[in-house]
Amino acid sequence: MEGLFIARIVQSLQRRLPARAGGWAFPDETTAALLLEGVGNLVFAYRPPAPALYFSDERLRGEASGPFQRMLASRAKGSLLSVEQLKLDRVVMLHFSGESGFVDTPPVRLVFELTGRNANLLLLDAGEGWEGRVIGAAREITSSRNRYRSVRSGSLYVPPPPYEKLDPRTATDTELAALAGVPIGRWHARVDGLGPSLSAELASRAALPLDQPPLKRLPEAVRALRGLVEDPSLRAGTLSEQARTVSRDERALGLRKALREPLEKRLTLLGNQIGDLERAREGALIALQEREWADLLMAYQHTIEPGLSEAVLPDFYGGEPVRIPLEPQLSALHNAEKLYARARRREEVLTRLEERAPELEAERARVAALLAEVEAADLERLEAMSRDLSERREEKSPFGQRFVSPSGFEVLVGRNNKENDYLTHRLGRSMDYWFHAQGYPGSHVLVRTGPRDLPLEDILEVAAIAAYHSKARNSGNVPVDYTRIKHVWRPRGAARGQVNYTQQKTVFVDPRLPEPAQGSR
Repeated sequence: MEGLFIARIVQSLQRRLPARAGGWAFPDETTAALLLEGVGNLVFAYRPPAPALYFSDERLRGEASGPFQRMLASRAKGSLLSVEQLKLDRVVMLHFSGESGFVDTPPVRLVFELTGRNANLLLLDAGEGWEGRVIGAAREITSSRNRYRSVRSGSLYVPPPPYEKLDPRTATDTELAALAGVPIGRWHARVDGLGPSLSAELASRAALPLDQPPLKRLPEAVRALRGLVEDPSLRAGTLSEQARTVSRDERALGLRKALREPLEKRLTLLGNQIGDLERAREGALIALQEREWADLLMAYQHTIEPGLSEAVLPDFYGGEPVRIPLEPQLSALHNAEKLYARARRREEVLTRLEERAPELEAERARVAALLAEVEAADLERLEAMSRDLSERREEKSPFGQRFVSPSGFEVLVGRNNKENDYLTHRLGRSMDYWFHAQGYPGSHVLVRTGPRDLPLEDILEVAAIAAYHSKARNSGNVPVDYTRIKHVWRPRGAARGQVNYTQQKTVFVDPRLPEPAQGSR
């Protein structure tokens, strides 16, 4: 924002003061909005490099983010008594009366420096002029970063460096005549309150090119300047609208970035997981070879001498002899068993990933579509998406996949050994119900019932969930055990997720997930 337009905002505000402050709202971490009775919202957008000060009729919301915004909400209270601008510089000071109450709030001053990349918002103690002690600042500046001044809590406030320029509000025609030989696009270096945008507007009103001195058309240029003082607006729209647009664009940019980053990370993770499936398919081909080698070792183990690092054995199908690498310290039988085990692990990985492949592809398509929506969304849609994401995060359980039983009990499913262990031994209470597929590796399922009994309908549905999250997912009529948490324990020295249990009952169910209305979040 440029000095002449800030002066217009200040003049408009001065005519309506004093005004009672109705409280603060903080739409984001670098925007503060003061509700003034009879005026509306006065918005301070202090994100570098495009800070803005403007009035807004929009309904602005948001809690304080960070210590400075909390300080601002608690200290800048009462009535806004006056507002002033430092010359026509991009610095504004607002005086607050404070208020009396159970705990009195003393008067303070708020300084807004709209100085591009050095934009800042500061609270000063009560005082006169531009002197005072800094109570707090949105951006503290040390002497190592700025040789002219530092801005730190407790230090004396020093305004930005002074300068000498003509004030177009009071400059005489004689003073302005000295600009006759200066290109009109450079007047901002000699005239206070002008910047690049208003310089371009001045040239347009004077009907002069930016790079041309108004030697013969000085009167027209002076009239255009005085008109700009009275009406600092652009033909494309007022600077107020421009400032509001800049602020909204900055807000949208911040929200878009905050929404985009987790989606991009999720998309990368899904891509890696789908890539794991391709690698697992390659591993399955290796597993076939490992099984063939193991079969040959089992068939010819009596012919293989101990201590060999390689065995050359006839092919079952009459082809070329097969060379099989061996571990010399192991017998032929143990080498074969090791090959079988490696092949089995590769095949299990492929089976597990192939089961998840449709889910991963669907999830990747969903995330990609959501990312495209974020890129194309306007500010209102971005704010709605951000609110929805925050609500989902609040509802999400910190551990475990979450469902709701027909009777309304929370059902948590461990997604790995760590979560199984946490759900069973730390989160679950003694009388909560615990489910697990009988005889199959799978998830621990916790139903948070407390001392209440679990209805049969709930038992069957939760058992189906436990069966679905086990190695028996593709089977039918799966036995699922359930008991109270107090009857489940981890044996001494056992790994996470390994348990013993007693007092269990068993039901037989087909694996399935609940209907969408009761599905996981």
